Amino acid sequence: MLFMRPTLYWMLCVAIVSCAKPATKNSGGGTGPTGPTGGDTVITTPVDPAVSATVGFFLNDWQAKSFTAPSATTAGPVATDATTDSLKIDLSRVLTKVSPYVYGNNTNLWIGQIVTQPSLMGYIKDLNPHVLRGPGGSTSDIYFWNQSTNPPADAPAQIYSNGALAAPGYWYGQNTQSWTLDLTNYYQLQVATSSTGMMTMNYGYARYGTGTSPVDSAAHLAANWVRLDAGKSKFWEIGNETYGNWEAGYQIDQTQNQDGQAAFVTGDLYGQHVKIFADSMRAAAQETGATIYIGASLVDGPAYQGAYSTLVTWNQGVLGEVASTVDFYIVHDYFTAYNANSTAAQILSTADSVPPNAMAYLKAQMSQYGASQKPIALTEWNIQAVGSKQDVSFIAGVHAVKALGSIIKNGFGEASRWDLGNGYNNGDDMGMFNVGDEPGVPQWNPRPAFYYLYYFQQFFGDRMVYDTLKAINGDLTTYSSSFSNGAAGTVIINSGTTPHNVAIDFKDFAAGTTYYWYVLTGGTDNGQLSSSVYVNGNPPTNATGGPTNYSTLAVYSAPLKGTINVDVPSRAVVFLVAAGK
Repeated sequence: MLFMRPTLYWMLCVAIVSCAKPATKNSGGGTGPTGPTGGDTVITTPVDPAVSATVGFFLNDWQAKSFTAPSATTAGPVATDATTDSLKIDLSRVLTKVSPYVYGNNTNLWIGQIVTQPSLMGYIKDLNPHVLRGPGGSTSDIYFWNQSTNPPADAPAQIYSNGALAAPGYWYGQNTQSWTLDLTNYYQLQVATSSTGMMTMNYGYARYGTGTSPVDSAAHLAANWVRLDAGKSKFWEIGNETYGNWEAGYQIDQTQNQDGQAAFVTGDLYGQHVKIFADSMRAAAQETGATIYIGASLVDGPAYQGAYSTLVTWNQGVLGEVASTVDFYIVHDYFTAYNANSTAAQILSTADSVPPNAMAYLKAQMSQYGASQKPIALTEWNIQAVGSKQDVSFIAGVHAVKALGSIIKNGFGEASRWDLGNGYNNGDDMGMFNVGDEPGVPQWNPRPAFYYLYYFQQFFGDRMVYDTLKAINGDLTTYSSSFSNGAAGTVIINSGTTPHNVAIDFKDFAAGTTYYWYVLTGGTDNGQLSSSVYVNGNPPTNATGGPTNYSTLAVYSAPLKGTINVDVPSRAVVFLVAAGK
């Protein structure tokens, strides 16, 4: 520990005009530049900035957050390394209030009636997602919420898939078999986890439907879902990745189409259809007294060289049609290079670059095509590295923390990680939980990413605040926050392979007497891509994942007397909170 003597602090204050005549005195002021515990200090009251247009109404449900220290504590290890980096956290400068909806996740239809699985339900409740997206990715465009075994009569027996006609494999919301998730149980999941819905409408049906007006049929189906929902779900998106040549409805069989639609979807056509959906859905919401928000799909970066024309012109077409119609825009991003065997370093670097680049691109696109800025929802995000069990590794967890901080900092209003569960596929599984096919571990065993996201939410406040990191290299990333009950903290991510020691000082902070922290590190299996995570040195309960008693593990604690020094091991994340008065 480094301590600042009161006499030295007063000598420093004499030389600083802002300290000479304190407007407000708070005994036990703060740490570092603000004053040592036991001294008098000036506390500048923070002022919340204006809400960013790209966050908007996603902050309507913001609530003050209080930090409560874990009941089990243990004396933290004394920092042994020489100080390598310094972090100054300014509590008076609020970057943004934190939308509760950035902690979302994706449900899907192929992992069963999960409300009947008590262990999984316990994990999801602890994850506290606030918003759960359904019914699930590309299946949304072949999903009929009101059917149990057969599609409507105007849904064809074959639709285009990757350029060839094939059986659609329709999904049904009233299918109550054990291997799928029916709509009733989805709503039970919402209630049990205190979450709202991000519901994805079947836009594909507006394209491949064989009736006289497919878009009217699809919009009517969506509106009836809004009526049934009756306000349980606040957010509604029209179609999933509707620009994608892999998506149902991207290409249609024109011989079965009756309203003269083009063979391939365009942004303009999608935008025209979105307006029809939105009109029907808003009328339905008005009937039930519900407030809903409707979103349309955009792409969050330039099309690759040689891309198909729909992708190249997508944003221009959509924004030209729906700028005054929809409430928000939807994007997806899987950060890493598609289907590449990415290294740990390559994976972690994308968390720094993707969110700011995506937001800058979207803002520029809205400006270029004459559309006002609106809230942005990142309704699917993860990594798409394959070949070395990257998706189920602790590196995926480190990336998740780093990405989530960047998502908040760069002004996304909502974010839902993909997804709760899929299939192990030799470790190429983006699912947060083992659905039962991973060798050697129990069903629903949490993957490492779960632990990182759990502790992030426990130790990150309701406001992101400015911090300044002076570092010896580019290994470290920090995101700092404050809680409405006076606590303050930081998340420190070490993406490098060497340890660091960080000296932490708070400015404009009425310090309490104690600070608390968890350190999450990887294991030694699978090289740099371990499938294990250790929490304060506590090993995984099972062969992969982490300690399943995570919620009762003792937190490190130490007296708060001045500058905090904390060791940050290689490829580790430190979650630290200092108690306020």
